[in-house]
Amino acid sequence: MGYTLSEIAAHVGGELFGDPDYCVSALGTLDHAEAGQLSFLSNPKYADKLSRCEAGAVLLRDVKDAESVRNAIIVRNPYLAFAQVTRLFTAAECGWQDSIHPSAIIHDSAELADNVTIGPNVTVGANVRIAAGCQLGPGCVLGEGVSLGEQTRLAANVTLYEKVKLGARCIVHSGTVIGADGFGFAPHNGEWIKIHQLGSVLIGDDVEIGANTTVDCGAIEDTVIGNGVKIDNLVQIAHNVVIGDNSAIAGCVGIAGSTVVGKNCTIAGGAGLAGHITLVDNVHITAMSLVTRSIDSPGSYSSGTALDSTQKWRKSAARLRRIENMAAQISKLEKQVKTLLTKG
Repeated sequence: MGYTLSEIAAHVGGELFGDPDYCVSALGTLDHAEAGQLSFLSNPKYADKLSRCEAGAVLLRDVKDAESVRNAIIVRNPYLAFAQVTRLFTAAECGWQDSIHPSAIIHDSAELADNVTIGPNVTVGANVRIAAGCQLGPGCVLGEGVSLGEQTRLAANVTLYEKVKLGARCIVHSGTVIGADGFGFAPHNGEWIKIHQLGSVLIGDDVEIGANTTVDCGAIEDTVIGNGVKIDNLVQIAHNVVIGDNSAIAGCVGIAGSTVVGKNCTIAGGAGLAGHITLVDNVHITAMSLVTRSIDSPGSYSSGTALDSTQKWRKSAARLRRIENMAAQISKLEKQVKTLLTKG
């Protein structure tokens, strides 16, 4: 599989400098790309690598850099252009594309549109609706009343509980579970009484969810994930959480129940959000932060202490434990100074 530079330039809307018939068969980094491969330069600090780059062509922002490479495509945003090109080089689909594997179990009441791919050992429950162009990888399970929008793709072993709804062009990676019970229990006489979860999960269009992520169903109302949301691997989203359009959540984030995340937010890896709080639009949480209160102003927020040597970290931790006493001492000194100034 390959594409000429003229085809790639047209695909990304770029200006070609070089041989329009040069064939690109793969993608590569500036450090390791070879002839026949396409690379990109988005950060100017790596420009010195161009003179040593063996790539057959490079996506560039600055036309003057084209002199350092064999062929170039000039675009406004090379990183975005590279992202667009990766779609051309995705792995070919398996041999059972646009077909239903004989080992799949499909309920008689399920509605399947045209051009649907269903892989081996898939289970499709009652009243499921699968729109045109959807692909279900091996071992997927769709509970009763599930709905998939057009061209949505589930990788192997994805589980969708009852009444879960996904919009169009979504991608869900292997091992993800959507619609499992939220963590709801009422204490009674030293025991925990289960609160049965009666809601489901509503997911918009163009959402991508990474591997082994879990999105719990709502307790009464639904858990909601907006259009264009991107969720990494190993993320936990609890019941009745709402994620606004085009927000991005990195790996190992945990979001507790009934929290609302606004539009265009980013939550970096390992962060934790307490329950029943709200983040307005355009909030950015840095890695390993713990968010325990609502955030009502856009911007970047952090918590925790930065990495240091163990010896220095222990000293800092010891000082933190003494902060209350130090604050009391400072308050006492302030009163003493005020008294002396008054007497003076």
